[in-house]
Amino acid sequence: MTDFTVYTLDTAPEAAKPLLQDSQKAFGFVPNLHGVLAESPQALEAYKVLSDLFGKTSLTAVERNVVWMAINVENVCHYCVPAHSMIAKMQGVDEETVEALRNGAALKDEKLEALRKFTLQVVRQRGVVGESDVEAFLSAGFTRQNILDVIVGVAHKTLSNYANHFAQTPVDSAFAGEAWTPSAAAAAE
Repeated sequence: MTDFTVYTLDTAPEAAKPLLQDSQKAFGFVPNLHGVLAESPQALEAYKVLSDLFGKTSLTAVERNVVWMAINVENVCHYCVPAHSMIAKMQGVDEETVEALRNGAALKDEKLEALRKFTLQVVRQRGVVGESDVEAFLSAGFTRQNILDVIVGVAHKTLSNYANHFAQTPVDSAFAGEAWTPSAAAAAE
């Protein structure tokens, strides 16, 4: 596997330094994912812009976390599952829901489960989701705007999940308590 550098504020390419400075301010440290993405300042900027845009979508904070976690688990991202487990809890997602998401299990909340299932359909079927599945999503209380917003979340997490696969990004110590390995439930779904 090709070795990727986890850049710091001192070692990053010049064009990436302001982006990493923003990360430092936002998180109190530079997450390793950001350090890896700094290899391509455009990739780091794209990740940050998609993150900001996804945060402004019509989905609630809990719903956005369901989308992120469903994608992270589906893509078996060793870095993003721990990071987003912590983020989800910080953004008000209850422990039971976070654990179900980490294990690829159904959610008790019917609307959130419809969102999780729809997100997985979008990812697995590369956006070619059947009309009956779209209608089921809309019948669960979602909108056409929510469909497009899920796609923004897919773009955001695809960028980070794939980068982490290539780079084998080390999980930051801040997220180590949320370490994750895929469960049999997630692998079987």
